Amino acid sequence: EAGIHSGDSACVIPTFSLSKSMLDEIRKASYALAKELKVKGLMNIQYAVKDGKLYVLEVNPRASRTVPYVSKATGIPWAKIATKAMLGKSLKELGAEKEIIPEHFSVKEAVFPFNRFPGVDPVLGPEMKSTGEVMGIDPDFGVAYMKAQIAAGQKIPMEGKVFISVNDRDKRKIVDIAKRFDALGYRVVSTSGTGEILRKSGLEIEEVAKLGEGRPDVLDLIKNGEVKLLINTPGDKKTKVDETKIRSGAIMHMVPIVTTLSGARATANGLEAVKKKGFKVKALQDYHK
Repeated sequence: EAGIHSGDSACVIPTFSLSKSMLDEIRKASYALAKELKVKGLMNIQYAVKDGKLYVLEVNPRASRTVPYVSKATGIPWAKIATKAMLGKSLKELGAEKEIIPEHFSVKEAVFPFNRFPGVDPVLGPEMKSTGEVMGIDPDFGVAYMKAQIAAGQKIPMEGKVFISVNDRDKRKIVDIAKRFDALGYRVVSTSGTGEILRKSGLEIEEVAKLGEGRPDVLDLIKNGEVKLLINTPGDKKTKVDETKIRSGAIMHMVPIVTTLSGARATANGLEAVKKKGFKVKALQDYHK
């Protein structure tokens, strides 16, 4: 998600959303950058894709925290190979000429310490807040994502009420996601603003009062254990105080929180996959045979 520190972001290998033509463009740009910068060993590149156009955010001629994750995902000791390359070995000698594309999905998720700091707002930004990382692996992206969430301490519920309240620019985009949760058997709860958009789309929702506009409000539902999942994308300065109280209340009562549309979509993907296929556990070594 743009504007969020890469160390706090979830990521997946291989990609599940980029087109073949965009991947080819990324490969071409990466090769060109490596050759032009005369990099021997590891190089970290951050790209952004918007409206079908590729942007280079930064290029670092060094390793990054992503390397151990990539090694686990592919079964290749990239740090060892890179070190030998820096010492003069060729990629051909090291058996590392070909791109490795795993047949399974590996989802990296960040681990946050928010439950240790009551009252803190868990919304992410350019400053890194995570204190660790975990990974989930599965042939299905949705199941891999759910495994990563569980490993990170997010206990995503399989049923119950999901509270959805998003900022104005996300209101139209949240409709399809809300419908997916409804189809999965969840009861969608919302305040008036987001609720109006969802109702107009034909979705039956339970409306709850905003903070200070009546009782019970959303915080009451969280405290009473009625809300099992919170989807809330940050709004403007006018709504920040109430949103912070809601998100902090969710942390205090151990309710999983999603603060981006991409995260909400991935959560829906995960729940759909798990309800359909369930979980299968396999040793890491078995994925790389």
